[in-house]
Amino acid sequence: MTAAPEKIRCDACPVMCYIAPGQTGACDRYANDAGRIVRTDPVALLTHALDQGHRIIPFAAATWTDGLVPDDTTVTGIGSGTTYPDYKPAPFIVSQQIDGADMVTVVTEAIFSYCGVKVKIDTDRHLGPEGATVRHMGEPVGHVTTAEYGSQMLSLGGVHHLTGGGKAEGRLTCSALLALCNGEAVELSIDHGSTVTVQAGHPPIVDGTPERRMRVGCGSATIGMFASQWQGLVDEVVVVDDHITGVVSEHQAGKVIGWEPTGIRIKGHRSTPGRYFRVSEPGLGWGGTKLTDPLEILGDWNPKKGARPGLRLLMVSTTGEDYVFYVLDDNLKPQRHPLPPDLLPTVALIDENCEPSLCTVLFMGGAGGSLRAGVTKNPVRLTRSVQSGETRLTSGGADCYIWPGGGITFMVDVTRLPRGAFGYVPTPALVAPLEFTLPRDAYLRLGGHDDAIRSLPDIIDRGGEYPTAAKLHPRGGPT
Repeated sequence: MTAAPEKIRCDACPVMCYIAPGQTGACDRYANDAGRIVRTDPVALLTHALDQGHRIIPFAAATWTDGLVPDDTTVTGIGSGTTYPDYKPAPFIVSQQIDGADMVTVVTEAIFSYCGVKVKIDTDRHLGPEGATVRHMGEPVGHVTTAEYGSQMLSLGGVHHLTGGGKAEGRLTCSALLALCNGEAVELSIDHGSTVTVQAGHPPIVDGTPERRMRVGCGSATIGMFASQWQGLVDEVVVVDDHITGVVSEHQAGKVIGWEPTGIRIKGHRSTPGRYFRVSEPGLGWGGTKLTDPLEILGDWNPKKGARPGLRLLMVSTTGEDYVFYVLDDNLKPQRHPLPPDLLPTVALIDENCEPSLCTVLFMGGAGGSLRAGVTKNPVRLTRSVQSGETRLTSGGADCYIWPGGGITFMVDVTRLPRGAFGYVPTPALVAPLEFTLPRDAYLRLGGHDDAIRSLPDIIDRGGEYPTAAKLHPRGGPT
């Protein structure tokens, strides 16, 4: 009787899979290759090679390199393997000369249960009420947070969704975060709101309709930018906006250039002159409001303050998508007319000044936990070094924003990393590449693992704990 092939245990994450020969673990990132655990993805090396006309090192199945490695090559955390269990040194601690300085880069793939993404969606459309639950395939994965200028914001993931709910919630939260971080499209539904498809670097799709542009500014800002363009062509301009609706005759911009009063009355909360809040509820209409007929926000015109028959009124949205031209009749009622040709360029100017509507995905994680032990024997010193700026933290070679305060909490734009840089483990948690770079003498002062420091040629020649190939990427963005 033939004995079954022996499974071996992978210790690259807390799941500790037993993997049969020729098979991968639950994460698909590690495999049993003839009785040895190997990393299935290549270690990513960043270089300026493309800019300099050098060739790319191909993805090799068994060898690390087939020749030239440019001097400016840096090992990233992508495909490197993890520090788990974290008492041991990071997979790669690389000694290099960078701009003439003796530097050390500590490279690892970090496992993050405490992580999430912040999503910026450029749209005036009302996606859902603030605090509303965001769902993926029916499971809660985050919430709508405070809207910012011209954009709707979502906060997704975090430890409570990844590990604090049911198994389906954790699994689908991890799946959604992984797809977003790797540049894939994810459909999200918002309670009491819209369904939106989000993909980093692409326009959002709201309720099946792709967005084309974001607002040029609020209604007040639009007045400030273009009041002089309208002077002499029209008697009044109202820029309809969910946040701040602008009225040119009352606005300071209009006053400065001598705009005459018109006797207009806006139904809304008057702020400073020419600026109105809450003219409508949020929605999918004009300027992010519910309005399909902008006349709903107008009250009776006051002849004692300048209203007269024949007064010309332009109403326009903050993207220039919606506009209509009216003339007051003898009863001071607005009557719709075709837009005069000389006003068309002013509406087109609003359109031209609108930025393309895109989705931005920022991965956010805390690197202040046990992974620091893979960098230094005294972890708090690494935290202080990162916070002081002595140690530079990157993710897949991309610059990170480091939050002030305790720990090492960072954010990174996922479009700045090579495609497929993020992984997962089924605990569930995301796996993100990290690199800590600092002068060699400073690294030793931190209590770094000096006996694990290796030169880049040695790493290229001998590989790491988990055998894998190497793949060269240009610096400065995804490939």
